[in-house]
Amino acid sequence: MKRPGRWLNWTLLALLGIFVAWQLWLLGWVLLWKWVDPGTTRFMEIRLLELREKNPDAQLKTQWVPYARISPNLKRAIIASEDAKFIDHEGFDWEGIQKAMEKNQKRGRTVAGGSTISQQLAKNLFLTPNRSYFRKAEEAAITLMLEALWSKQRIFEVYLNVIEWGNGVFGAEAAARHYFGIAAAQLDPEQAAKLAGMVPSPRFYDRNRDAPGLAKKTAIILSRMPSAEIP
Repeated sequence: MKRPGRWLNWTLLALLGIFVAWQLWLLGWVLLWKWVDPGTTRFMEIRLLELREKNPDAQLKTQWVPYARISPNLKRAIIASEDAKFIDHEGFDWEGIQKAMEKNQKRGRTVAGGSTISQQLAKNLFLTPNRSYFRKAEEAAITLMLEALWSKQRIFEVYLNVIEWGNGVFGAEAAARHYFGIAAAQLDPEQAAKLAGMVPSPRFYDRNRDAPGLAKKTAIILSRMPSAEIP
């Protein structure tokens, strides 16, 4: 009669061991990437597989550039658009999350996320675009690791270099060259605001670069950029 209980205990211990090993694996990568620039991310791997289903020779457009070689205009635009409290919070903007929940409840569908730059980076580095409670919990755990071990500038530098900005386009340098034919260091305020406006739906805006909604978002971001604090 005791044997089933014993098996259950061993099963739970095994699952706990797997969970702890997974967290340590993630922590190891977070520690490494504190000093070493990531060569690829989970999001990049997913998009490359999708592209190669249609074209086996497809390659991603991505080029790492140091923080100093990214236009301050783009840095201000991203802060203004994605996470105005980035400098001050410890990974989570609870007020922003509450407002996003209220907005989604009012609309009856998901129209706002409330994720901070740190949360978005955690997702891009290790997770998938799929929505689930487990993924959100894992995203929160990785966010805490990033905030505890990296400086705000390092978080922002990696974020600007790895986020998706179009169909197979990742990072600020690739995005600046893809959309404007210039380096990320040369982006003017309006170009930077437009790129920031693309972040929530990069592949859609890659196909619809003159979408009226994007022009409206660009104008709003431009108006907020002067007050944006960057690390």
